[in-house]
Amino acid sequence: MLAWRRFRHKAGRSRFRVPLTWVRHGGLDPNDVFLASYPRSGSTWTRFVLYEILTGGFSSFDNINRGIPEVGMHWRGEPLLPGGGRLIKTHEPYRKEYRKAIYLVRDVRDVLFSQYSRERELGIVYDDFDTYLVKFAQGKISGFGAWQNHVARWLRSPLEARGDLLVLRFEDMRKDMESAITGMLEFLGIEAAPALVRTAIANNSLERMREKETQSQTFRQSKVEEGRFVRKGSIGGWRERLSAEQLRLFDAYAGDVFRRLGYPLGAEVASARTQSPTGSLAG
Repeated sequence: MLAWRRFRHKAGRSRFRVPLTWVRHGGLDPNDVFLASYPRSGSTWTRFVLYEILTGGFSSFDNINRGIPEVGMHWRGEPLLPGGGRLIKTHEPYRKEYRKAIYLVRDVRDVLFSQYSRERELGIVYDDFDTYLVKFAQGKISGFGAWQNHVARWLRSPLEARGDLLVLRFEDMRKDMESAITGMLEFLGIEAAPALVRTAIANNSLERMREKETQSQTFRQSKVEEGRFVRKGSIGGWRERLSAEQLRLFDAYAGDVFRRLGYPLGAEVASARTQSPTGSLAG
């Protein structure tokens, strides 16, 4: 299983990526809606909650792709949306085939730590953190490109202009998942009782998600803790872990997107550190 993950990672950055991506987007329906995000931004958590609301069943790592599949596996997805559409997960930048989408975004500085930790555990990357950080900011780590370009491409897509794009921040979802899910359901044209929404959220807390991963067939076959998909879902840990120089680097690459999304600039965080009696910020 680890060997397969490493192969997928390498293939995703090879010259075969473009034709493979084109093939994976065949067979889409005009009524399909996409749950889009850059990797490590909360799409799996969101899928599990929405699956239970839309199907009335129990979500697991072994059945999620039958209800809310990844693009490329959408042929096996269930038509759970009005008009017979499917809800399909994608990490791809905006494409013209996407006619309506929910876009989840998470502060790239938290994404960085989540992705680096998992890939190190899987043996996918061997760079030290400083080298990885620079490559990550430049978009050289993932086949999906740089975070800031991914976000900007979705935000300036035709979907946004015509009201077919719902943008949600992971940080806001962590604070109030019920409001976030309710907004998604309204966007999808789905009515659901508040009690059903609350139950689905409770069934997919961080602790329950980790239990579900442990119980999954894939996890049992691998028999390893390394490279767990469900991590801590932390918010703001980068504030204490990135140096002033590293914060400035992210500002240089993604400062405009930080401002648009309401994320603090690294320069502001670094300045507040120097003014704090302890030299750091809590949280």
